[in-house]
Amino acid sequence: MATPPDICIRGAGIVGRALALLLARERLNVALVESSLQMPPTDVRAYSINASSMALLKDLRCWPDSPAVTPVHQMQVWGDHGGHLNFGAPAQGVGELNWMVDVPVLQARLAQAVQFQPLIQVVQAPVAAPLTVVCEGRASQTRTELGVGFDITHYAQHALATRLLCERPHEGIARQWFRWGTAPGLSQPQAEVLALLPMGGQEGREVALVWSVHSLRAQELMALDGADFAAQLTQACSHTLGSMQLSAERAVWPLQLARAERWIGPMSGAAQQSFALAGDAAHSLHPLAGQGLNVGLADVAELVRVIRAKEFWRPLHDLKLLRRYERARQADVQAMGFVTDGLQRLFAQPGPVWQNLRNWGLRGFDRSGPLKHWMTQHAMGQSRPAAQNSAKPDNR
Repeated sequence: MATPPDICIRGAGIVGRALALLLARERLNVALVESSLQMPPTDVRAYSINASSMALLKDLRCWPDSPAVTPVHQMQVWGDHGGHLNFGAPAQGVGELNWMVDVPVLQARLAQAVQFQPLIQVVQAPVAAPLTVVCEGRASQTRTELGVGFDITHYAQHALATRLLCERPHEGIARQWFRWGTAPGLSQPQAEVLALLPMGGQEGREVALVWSVHSLRAQELMALDGADFAAQLTQACSHTLGSMQLSAERAVWPLQLARAERWIGPMSGAAQQSFALAGDAAHSLHPLAGQGLNVGLADVAELVRVIRAKEFWRPLHDLKLLRRYERARQADVQAMGFVTDGLQRLFAQPGPVWQNLRNWGLRGFDRSGPLKHWMTQHAMGQSRPAAQNSAKPDNR
């Protein structure tokens, strides 16, 4: 690079590129390390974007257009024995609860914006900088090289994702079922979470599937031909959208709850250089709440706030500065992990006592009024957590 970078970002996914663009706005020179590995030709993932994340992406002028963005007006959740939960945008005083976004389109918009930002240099290998931000994902090699522990709780579930065309339009409703499934090799039914997420624009008939199932069940479902798979899925979701037809390949990956033991520290063997973790390199959540990318973009927003508010004499590698970011984000991520892990474990408990308890809880929460409103606002990114005040200077 002709100009030495102020910050090196390792990882050019959505989180890494968004961070690079925001830092360049602060007049910082950024080196963005982009892997030479090619992305697969198709990507069936879809991200749920809350209001805070949407505002960030719109501010960067990277918000995709319809039909790559689908507004979600309502969310319906079914328990395993009559429990039901309904979230509607009008009850929250908003037009939409969240938005479903096609991953490749969003990545392309961010990549294009990076190309037109002269303070960002895309490089193929890491370069020395006062601050290195690691955004490589949950399998981060840099995190391993830095000796940062990654506390992982492995779930027995895998996520199976694909796209489907439905007989009936989705009507902007996200639907989720907590249910039980079985497969050869399983001695008893295992808990599953099945989500159908609206895609293809407001009037679309396409949905993104995220089906969290036992690993043996995932193998069975992946082995089915397209027609048999669609038939099993249609039955599992009670024919809610009529007949279904696969429109993409299926992908599967293991699920885990994970958090880095520390998010900041000095670079090994380098004086006056520090690192910070962000996104999946710092944490990984169960997808049942659809908050993974929102949490990662909240990392980005908080780190930029901390840097913007720093004392003029404090360097970017100052660990006291970076600790403000670490403290603010660890609390929020721990709370979200507690919620997603707790829900997963609650619905994984077999037996009629647990079944009655959780479905009683669903029905009670649906009628809870202020509590339901507060939780919905938090998931939408409308709440004001204490982390937003974390950029105030301190000397700790």
